[in-house]
Amino acid sequence: MSVASPFHGLSAFPPTPADRDGRVDTEALCRLLERLCDAGVASIGLLGSTGIYAFLTREERRRAVEAAVACVRGRVPIVVGVGALRTDHARSLATDAEAAGADALLLAPVSYTPLTQDEAYEHFLAVTEAAKLPLCIYNNPGTTHFTFSRDLLQRLSNIETIRAVKMPLPVDGDFAGELAALREKTRLAVGYSGDWGAADALLSGANAWYSVLGGLLPRVALALTKAAIAGEGGDAHRLDDLLQPLWKTFKEFGSLRVIYTLLDLLSIARAELPRPLLPLGPTDRQWVLEAVEPLIALESELKRQSLL
Repeated sequence: MSVASPFHGLSAFPPTPADRDGRVDTEALCRLLERLCDAGVASIGLLGSTGIYAFLTREERRRAVEAAVACVRGRVPIVVGVGALRTDHARSLATDAEAAGADALLLAPVSYTPLTQDEAYEHFLAVTEAAKLPLCIYNNPGTTHFTFSRDLLQRLSNIETIRAVKMPLPVDGDFAGELAALREKTRLAVGYSGDWGAADALLSGANAWYSVLGGLLPRVALALTKAAIAGEGGDAHRLDDLLQPLWKTFKEFGSLRVIYTLLDLLSIARAELPRPLLPLGPTDRQWVLEAVEPLIALESELKRQSLL
């Protein structure tokens, strides 16, 4: 178990390589995690949306956490996604992660029947009573179809182990205003997902970037993170400009499909998208390849520089 903060800086979210039957390839997962540890990310977001948590059984999720903890060996904090439709299932996933040696939890209020604000509160409370690890609220209305009110975030922040919130990008782009409002109401560390908004979020004072890109190209993501946190807007925006073609593919196809395409292009691991999701066709794969080629070159150069 790591003692570093899991909710500040670059939190890199790798895919979870698995076959068509949902069996996790733990050796391939370890290869991905070694890249993240070697790059020096601030934390690893295991079993997030990019990590296909919603498509895996409890057994496979437990295997993934156990393999990750054994591979990382405390070098980087591991934040484990424990979202599930049922509260008892989420509690079991949380206790599994804690027993396996995870450092923190990430909980999304997954729903089929839309949840009320009170139902979401009780769900989070029940999970925090089952496992005592620090927890980050996963606010992702695009997949969960649930939107946290600021009053609910304030209530949740009063639960001792709830320490952070992973926010979607604000619709109006007002990071500074949203951060000020959240910090007035809560004591939570505030980070953002939605990779194309990372530069502006961090330059506005966000505590963390929960990054899809960081799961496969950690040095590029880390360079942007460090520049933005240091207030070096010119450098951060220059990197963000280089990333714009990739961000366009994220918006067009969804970041999960793009990341699986990149996983194949980088030859790090073999993995199949969980059905019913389908891989991109040849024309779209070529678009992704053209977008990522300069980033692969930059990743290699940044690694070379780190070794000098």
